Amino acid sequence: FYLCFSQFFSLYFMHFHHFYIFSNLPLTFLNSQSKLNVSSYICICPLGGIENMEKFIMIHPADKVAVALSPLKAGTELSVDGQNITLLEDIPQGHKFALQDMEAGEEVIKYGCPIGLTTEPVKKGAWVHVHNMKTGLGDLLTYTYHKQDTDLAPTEEVFFQGYKRADGKTGVRNELWIIPTVGCVNNVAQAIEKKAQIFRKGTIDAVAAFPHPYGCSQMGDDQENTRQILADLINHPNAGGVLVLGLGCENSNIEVLKKYIGPYDERRVKFLVAQESEDEIEDAMKLLGELAEYAGSAKREPVSCSQLVIGMKCGGSDGLSGITANPTVGAFSDLLISKGGTTILTEVPEMFGAETLLMNRCENQELFDQTVDLINNFKNYFKSHNQTIYENPSPGNKKGGISTLEDKSLGCTQKSGSAPVRGVLAYGEPVKEKGLNLLSAPGNDLVASTALAASGAHIVLFTTGRGTPFASPVPTVKISSNSALFHKKGNWIDFNCGTMVEGQDLSALSRELFDYVIAVASGEEVKSEKAGFHDMAIFKQGVTL
Repeated sequence: FYLCFSQFFSLYFMHFHHFYIFSNLPLTFLNSQSKLNVSSYICICPLGGIENMEKFIMIHPADKVAVALSPLKAGTELSVDGQNITLLEDIPQGHKFALQDMEAGEEVIKYGCPIGLTTEPVKKGAWVHVHNMKTGLGDLLTYTYHKQDTDLAPTEEVFFQGYKRADGKTGVRNELWIIPTVGCVNNVAQAIEKKAQIFRKGTIDAVAAFPHPYGCSQMGDDQENTRQILADLINHPNAGGVLVLGLGCENSNIEVLKKYIGPYDERRVKFLVAQESEDEIEDAMKLLGELAEYAGSAKREPVSCSQLVIGMKCGGSDGLSGITANPTVGAFSDLLISKGGTTILTEVPEMFGAETLLMNRCENQELFDQTVDLINNFKNYFKSHNQTIYENPSPGNKKGGISTLEDKSLGCTQKSGSAPVRGVLAYGEPVKEKGLNLLSAPGNDLVASTALAASGAHIVLFTTGRGTPFASPVPTVKISSNSALFHKKGNWIDFNCGTMVEGQDLSALSRELFDYVIAVASGEEVKSEKAGFHDMAIFKQGVTL
């Protein structure tokens, strides 16, 4: 049964007896090859009961492929949307199989949108992947604004236990941070971090250093990026106290950096120039003692979730990421925004191929124009380095079932939910607008997650089908797209969305994720925090002298 519905993108699942309801699917998708116009649907797809429900999913009625929810053997007979299909070869979990014969050069449709072109004839029931399809995208495009009204109705306010700062900001952690201005003092910073663990007591949640290889021998925008990211971290409200550790002769020395930091509380931020100290570790410990005394006086108290800023990122995706984890984060984003909160979506190269779906949700023409620049500036960055724009999916992505950048992007952008775009941020720019924001940063996991933290995210939600142990400057929640990963890597993964293919509906799962995020904001440690991990990486773009 197909019923016309609203015209905006995001995949939602509702379990209804032995059916799945897919709503709010793409209406219009525009790329360099074609424009696909389809009615938006509530698609009630009979999947043959619990047995078939666990085998495959047809995401949209216009799709030419379905996705295996568990490994399927060659010769398996399936009933898909009223037709019988016999699989011609083994289909790994998260991978696609053809629902119809396709000629060479024909568009492959998934999510109701083209995800690439076949490179050879494909038979019904065949495995569809990188061996027989390719991207259908081109380079720079011309975009037209088709505004979609996507406002969310307000929902009941919720509170978490946070730290209110003197400058009016709110933190979800009360940590002592050691920020080197230059890579030359990284080892010193790490030695100080190790010795300073004695200050981790009372309400001090952690003591962490953030080494990086930059701060000197940089030019132009590259040097500006380093200074801005360091200043953003120094000002981050998750840090109850910050020791800025300089060498003394670097380009981005402390006096230069102070111009980027702006006004600061001398009780909360201390500075140490190693070249001016007889024993920089001893002097650092004295300063950290003062910072610990100040930060240790902070107590958690109720704070409205409207003050929360949550970053959204994916990495090591698989074929289920766009079906389970990313839609769940999208529904979470909508829920938080409906309560007055803020979310930030980044990794611009993984918007390529789905960018119009975000552009048309921009609240006004100015934001649309900024989003066009966001996309095209990143494409020009690729071109200026003589790199191919559309070769993004990593080996791990491909192994998990993602075949092209369109395939990845259409799944990736579902983390944005359905809310209107209310802000577009340059790399390193602090968030200002409540609601959904887009941030300029690459797809690299560490760089993008650091960028989210630098722009003000208190917590990063990181969806993955492959798993990763990394952290970022703020609590980084690892969300698995499949249950096998959740059970295998319990020391990495914090939240499991694989239960969606086992019958759990999106509404309940997104609410469960919301409750978990509130618990993390109130002090519950994520797995990487329990392991003592804190990472940061700065976007390197320019020349090193």
